[in-house]
Amino acid sequence: MKNILLLFFIVSTLGFANKKNTSSTIKGVTVYLNGAQITRITTVSVPVGTTEFVLDNLSPNIQESSIQVSGLKQASVLSINYGINYLTKKNYTKTIDSLQTEKDVLYDKIQIEDQLISGYNEELFIIQNNRKLSSDTETVSLEKVKAFANYYRTRITEINALIYKSEKQKKEYNASILLIQKQLQELNVDDKVQTGEISLKLNSAVTEKLNLIIKYNVTNSGWFPIYDLKAEKIDAPINLQYKAHVYQTTGIDWDDVKLTLSTSDPTTNNLKPDVNTKFLNFISPYSNYQNQRATKSYNYKYNPMVKTISGTITSSSDGLPLPGVSVIEQGTTNGTQTDFDGNYTLRVTGESNTIEYSYVGMQSEVLPIHSSTINVSMQEDVAQLDEIVVTGYASTRIRGNNSVKKDKDPLYIVDGVPMDAKEFKQLDQNSISNISVLKDASATSIYGSRAANGVILVTTKRTTSNGDFIDEGITNTRFEIQKNYSITSNGDITVIEIDTYSIDATYSYFAAPVINENVFLTAKIGNWEQYNLLPAEANVYFEGSYSGTTNINPYATTDSLTVSLGVDPNVAIKRSQNKDFKKNAFIGSNKIITKNYDIELKNNKPTSIDIVVLDRIPISQNKDIKVDDIETGTSNYDKDKGIMEWKLKLSSNESKKLNFGYTLKYPKYKRINM
Repeated sequence: MKNILLLFFIVSTLGFANKKNTSSTIKGVTVYLNGAQITRITTVSVPVGTTEFVLDNLSPNIQESSIQVSGLKQASVLSINYGINYLTKKNYTKTIDSLQTEKDVLYDKIQIEDQLISGYNEELFIIQNNRKLSSDTETVSLEKVKAFANYYRTRITEINALIYKSEKQKKEYNASILLIQKQLQELNVDDKVQTGEISLKLNSAVTEKLNLIIKYNVTNSGWFPIYDLKAEKIDAPINLQYKAHVYQTTGIDWDDVKLTLSTSDPTTNNLKPDVNTKFLNFISPYSNYQNQRATKSYNYKYNPMVKTISGTITSSSDGLPLPGVSVIEQGTTNGTQTDFDGNYTLRVTGESNTIEYSYVGMQSEVLPIHSSTINVSMQEDVAQLDEIVVTGYASTRIRGNNSVKKDKDPLYIVDGVPMDAKEFKQLDQNSISNISVLKDASATSIYGSRAANGVILVTTKRTTSNGDFIDEGITNTRFEIQKNYSITSNGDITVIEIDTYSIDATYSYFAAPVINENVFLTAKIGNWEQYNLLPAEANVYFEGSYSGTTNINPYATTDSLTVSLGVDPNVAIKRSQNKDFKKNAFIGSNKIITKNYDIELKNNKPTSIDIVVLDRIPISQNKDIKVDDIETGTSNYDKDKGIMEWKLKLSSNESKKLNFGYTLKYPKYKRINM
């Protein structure tokens, strides 16, 4: 029995002795758009048999499945395990000693002030108890009395001022001591830190020295691009500075390491999607069925530097702004709504990496916080249309279709035609453009007693192709940075300049006064693929002045990349309705409106410019709305889209006037979205 216990003790001791803590150093870091790969090196001596090495003081954010080990020679890996050590103490000794010394110095200063105050009070006591100026045998002259009084007054005032000064100094010292004590308390409470550990169990048939290379991926790190676009004049190349903002909070500082920036993202889902057969069948219009949406690939990445987001939300079907869109920092209560013109501004809290946009009847959009300007074009989603109660000039949301009882069907009005519930159920739901609800007195006053259960007003639209798509633009470019960098684990941004390009560009001006009465300078860049650009925000400098920011999206499917360089105030444009041709008329049950517009341009620059002007003629989606007598002037008119385009060349100080017009005809008792 004793021999068995002795053998067990020897085996246990050998096993404990073969577990060795090993330090390692970071050789290099490959930073991805989201995450990073750390490369560490260490040298170990492997004896014959099995040995377990523990690499400590690592990041607690390691992805265990990503751990790779090389440099094994004849040794083999029996196991690799990753864990977190919660018992490691932070090295606060120097900080605590420094704070304690500072506190002791302050206490000494307080004692000095106390001694000064004590001396001042003693002097004051002596003065106050020696005020007798005369004796029984000697009188004091008036001049001496005045002199003594002046002395007492002056000295007592000085002493009180000195006491006040010392008391004030003591308060400052005590306030500083309280701050130091708070710091010491925090350090004493937070004296533990989580560190990662990799346990590597090796087996070797020979004794050898190994230079191991350990690679693993970590979260809480990444980089995002930002550009500086500088254009001195419209006949000179664009200077593009390509920069990277690198950040990390992995728990371990990267000290003087070689960096490689990669445009890949290890968090991307690389599983190939399966396309199965799509079966069609009838469904109830009151069901909660939702068509599965394709996953969109925006290629935008989170930018932690963005603190405030502004933008405009529009409808993809007509480009009109959407008021009342909910803009929420996903997963928080921080949000806002768009105003009447579809504009919004939201100050982000940093608690989420994404923003969610939602609106009645539209497909919700979720985008990473990648830029200070995020414009969204929302697509219609008929399956999620909610009912709207219209009461006077106000709109209030009510219960959805699922709450309508079968024995109390409302009256359905589809494009002005009454319809019962059975006929409405046969209506193709994808053809619906808008649904609104009238109830109570508002309904019965228009449609009579048959509207006692409410009226559902339905407007249909023309059939359009509105499928989702995936904007593929995946690249994998690596930028090897020649200079070593130190990046601390505190989330601060380190700016790294990747490259600078001088790019030939074709400059032109663009204006769409129906949306914005400003003229924008644009630069068209060809062969832009060679620059390995990513979607990002760019700071724009034109003619030596900062012009604002713009967004670069190199994943567009066009042959050239068009970049907006901002507003040029030296080119003026104005859009106005021509009052001489404006008139309204009523013929029978219809209302007829004639509209004519003038667009005036002037080039105030010393050089000639090329400019493209866009405007539009509305297109009817309802057979009762007619658009006639269309005049498009000298524009190139796309009648399917209703878009007019003028391509003009304006000499210096030249002015030009454009005009167009049309006539609207629709039932006079209805309103249209002009």
